[in-house]
Amino acid sequence: MQGTVATFDPQTHTGTLLLDDGTELPFPAEAFARSGLRLLRLGQRVTAYVDAEGAVTGVQLPGID
Repeated sequence: MQGTVATFDPQTHTGTLLLDDGTELPFPAEAFARSGLRLLRLGQRVTAYVDAEGAVTGVQLPGID
């Protein structure tokens, strides 16, 4: 699923995504760590990977695997 970065704390590496349907979805530091990125910008478009319970397990820039 895709959305945009609504919040991101560069100290804790946690944040919130705003999905295309308007739902806010928090992501933990572990999901950010899996991305290989160093920083996310507010409003940046990302792909979110979620587990069966709907928790974010990873975030990635669209088109980058």
